[in-house]
Amino acid sequence: MAHDRRRSPHTVRAYVATAHRFLDFLGRHRGEEVGRFGLLTVPSVDLRAFLADRRAGGLGAASAAREMSAVRAFLTFAAEDAGNMPQLPRTRAPKRPRTLPRPASPADAMALAEEAGEAGEEWLGARDMAILLLLYGSGLRVAEAMSLTANILPVGRTLRVTGKRGKTRVVPVVEAVQQAIAAYVAACPYPLSGSSPLFLGARGGPLNADLVRRAVRSARKRLGLPDSLTPHALRHSFATHLLAGGADLRSLQELLGHASLSSTQIYTEVDAARLLDVYRHAHPRA
Repeated sequence: MAHDRRRSPHTVRAYVATAHRFLDFLGRHRGEEVGRFGLLTVPSVDLRAFLADRRAGGLGAASAAREMSAVRAFLTFAAEDAGNMPQLPRTRAPKRPRTLPRPASPADAMALAEEAGEAGEEWLGARDMAILLLLYGSGLRVAEAMSLTANILPVGRTLRVTGKRGKTRVVPVVEAVQQAIAAYVAACPYPLSGSSPLFLGARGGPLNADLVRRAVRSARKRLGLPDSLTPHALRHSFATHLLAGGADLRSLQELLGHASLSSTQIYTEVDAARLLDVYRHAHPRA
């Protein structure tokens, strides 16, 4: 699946875990182990039962929709592996809620990056600051920042990024981000060259994204900032602030690497919600 659909390793692991859960559920639901060919005739009632079981366990609508997508991919694979045309049962996945991202203010976003830059060893702090400024200044996903290699050095005014499903895009790199990356490269005690990862862990290996999230949690706590200020919220803030500054949706879609414009349109709702909040607090008759 990773080769054919260009799925990320994280997505592949999630799909495999879902396949195991589905097989385990079918065995319990039917009272017998489901063999390879039994997957070719799974009725929609079994899919609905699996979905109900997962929702009863506390799975949210968005996660349940992803779970159903993974099950369908698994059943399609099973059919194709057996030499059959996939005939998937018709089951409507839960409607995904359109949740509004919570953008940080420019001051909070910069304060978070600077605070992360002050923690720990000098080069590790420089690394964390460079990453967070990339998320906020260029709109990168955490996984995209982790996948950057030393080939991009020295960083210029633009950067080519490979996003979801192998889609590439060009993003701007403002001077503050260029300087932060240069400071990290200068401080890093390990060689950075060729196709080696740009951002390294304390022992010189590839950096784990969980360490970035941990650094954000620590810096956020020290500054007294809300829990909603996550690494991904910095990307949301990049988009929201560009839109507020007059960027059009098509340009924003390209910068974010969204496959569909509908994914980008949610930021118009974020901006409208922000304006309404300002109105409610400022207008004498609100």
